[in-house]
Amino acid sequence: MTNTEDFAALVSSRICHNLISPIGAIGNGVELLEMTRQGNGPELALISDSAESASARVRFFRFAFGSAKEGQAIGIDEISAILTARSKDGRFRYTWAEDGTIDRPVAKLLFLAILCVEHALPRGGQIRVARTQGGWHIKSVGGKVQLDDVLWAALQQGKEPLSLD
Repeated sequence: MTNTEDFAALVSSRICHNLISPIGAIGNGVELLEMTRQGNGPELALISDSAESASARVRFFRFAFGSAKEGQAIGIDEISAILTARSKDGRFRYTWAEDGTIDRPVAKLLFLAILCVEHALPRGGQIRVARTQGGWHIKSVGGKVQLDDVLWAALQQGKEPLSLD
């Protein structure tokens, strides 16, 4: 990894770290209001669902864009918790067919690949990640597929596209 890539990953990690604390505080505040029975209305449910969704997104982005050093591992339980929280909006359903732990750099690549698949399925769908003898396999099923031909061709060829917007 070049210094620029290291720097970008560290900045991404820091942004995620700074965002997760206030999102967690909002969730804690909602819990306190529920415990004191001062709020059980649809407004509080909306705030609670939004805070949970934001937390799941930030945790996902931390692994997809944050720092991932060799030798660091992530447990499949943590990955499953993140994907389960992300699937609560009903747009995507995830299956992660693996147990134990995986190296953080591998998890980072898989999370980035999941983002690519999600982008290609504008109406949502099912995404399954499984380890194979040759590496990893990501399979998706969705109602409509919308591929960016330039980006997918570059991905298949292992080349960086000329320009990224």
